[in-house]
Amino acid sequence: MHQHSHLLGRPCLHCHPHSYIRMVQHLIEKCLLFHMSRDQCIKALAQHANITPLITLTVWRELQKENRHFFQAYFHSISPTRPLMRSHIQNAPRFAGRKYWK
Repeated sequence: MHQHSHLLGRPCLHCHPHSYIRMVQHLIEKCLLFHMSRDQCIKALAQHANITPLITLTVWRELQKENRHFFQAYFHSISPTRPLMRSHIQNAPRFAGRKYWK
């Protein structure tokens, strides 16, 4: 039997791996809404949601494989060499007042 703790309201990687992966995917999608890089997303999920960086990276890579064209456009839009797009992104409305992580 494996040893792990269950956090309230969150699926367990060992007991419900499909639900856990879907949760990580959903959190990555939230990071994308905030125009975060892959590394920023990995760090944020580790810090705020206690997601192991390797799991976030693995899910990110699978999403990238399945949505290659989206990620090409996404990386192009957040590229530091595109200052006009970055200023547009920074001025975009945010989800003010809502917390996504503990």
